[in-house]
Amino acid sequence: MSTKTNAVRILDQYKVGYDLREYEVNEEDLSADHVAEAIGVSPGSLYKTLVLKGSNSGYLVAVIPGNEHLDLKKIAKASGNKSCEMIPVKDILAVTGYIRGGCSPIGMKKLFPTYLEEVAQLEDKISISAGKRGLQIILDPTDLLSVVQGKFVDVIITSF
Repeated sequence: MSTKTNAVRILDQYKVGYDLREYEVNEEDLSADHVAEAIGVSPGSLYKTLVLKGSNSGYLVAVIPGNEHLDLKKIAKASGNKSCEMIPVKDILAVTGYIRGGCSPIGMKKLFPTYLEEVAQLEDKISISAGKRGLQIILDPTDLLSVVQGKFVDVIITSF
């Protein structure tokens, strides 16, 4: 591995086991489905990192399966906010230190309250961004939560 990202260094510091998977970045397609296929995991086990701003709490992070959609009402309730909204893409770098498509829940500029979709508890391993495009970390979801001091919550839109 040519470069160790901040997220990878933090996992090493915590002595957390993980696998790294590199993939060819397609600037036209940063979708979770594309990345999952490129690294050979199911789209449901590839998680995306979303950064929001709560009406009371300030910034917070939701980590959800890449093929799902965040329920803004559920994340607001889970985080003790009246409402939450996604931050503009142009603000991601300034807030997190990461770029869109390479935003890891580990190693942001500050440790923001982090909420991992509870279905992750059913997975032995999930894949998250390693902090740059073209690199994914595969790890145990409970290890991720311990590193980011997060919690499992139901925050995705469930369709009937």
